[in-house]
Amino acid sequence: RELLPPWLVIVAGLTGIVLLCVSTKDVPVAPLRTKYGIVLDAGPSRTILFIYQWTATKANKTGVIRGCSSCPVQGLGVSNYSDSPQEAGKSLEPCLNWAQKEIPAEQHSQTPLYVGATTSTRHLNLTHPTLSDDFLASLTVALKSSPFSFQGAQILSSPDEEAFNWVAVNYVLENFFKYDWRGQLVPSGKGMAGVLSVGGTSTRLTSQLEEENQVPEEGVRLQLYGQMHRVYTRQCPCHGTDQLHRRLLSLLIQ
Repeated sequence: RELLPPWLVIVAGLTGIVLLCVSTKDVPVAPLRTKYGIVLDAGPSRTILFIYQWTATKANKTGVIRGCSSCPVQGLGVSNYSDSPQEAGKSLEPCLNWAQKEIPAEQHSQTPLYVGATTSTRHLNLTHPTLSDDFLASLTVALKSSPFSFQGAQILSSPDEEAFNWVAVNYVLENFFKYDWRGQLVPSGKGMAGVLSVGGTSTRLTSQLEEENQVPEEGVRLQLYGQMHRVYTRQCPCHGTDQLHRRLLSLLIQ
């Protein structure tokens, strides 16, 4: 068996001593840049500003987000300003100022801001379309003056609103994906939950339809996390909280 030359052993030993004695510094790994987005949920009774954040990580071409904070707008829902639409935009200013403090200043111009108006604004658009237009115009003026990237104010259709509710519930329940023991995103293997939404004048049941030929024309198709989901909402008019309250009062009177 050949032996190493003595000089090579000495050099190797000295090299090891140097490596142990010389101070080293860990090279920090640059963290993934966090991005932000703002959604204003303009509902019938109140408006809430939500801030979401995410990184470049995606699961089958769909982003992975999390809600980080929210700000309830003081007063009634923005559609209650139909008699004075200009006041609707002003009511948002405190929450917009709050959002500027929550999101780093260097990212304000890259932060998208969306407004989704729901039930009461849809009704206002049907009965008084001019007032509805003035209302949305007031919101647009107020939000364009903010430092964020305003993407528009939209009146959501009922099927779209319920489809978004369905997505939110199943996202929170981790029915689209889950994290494995390595922290990697993998399909959850679970089924999708249906969502029962009880409003003031009606109740709506939103669920996923498995077969393509089951989807009515008013159904919504969503491409999420590598899969196509076909979602349909069944309306149950006159089964909302307003009717329940009236029935309860009637029974108490009797």
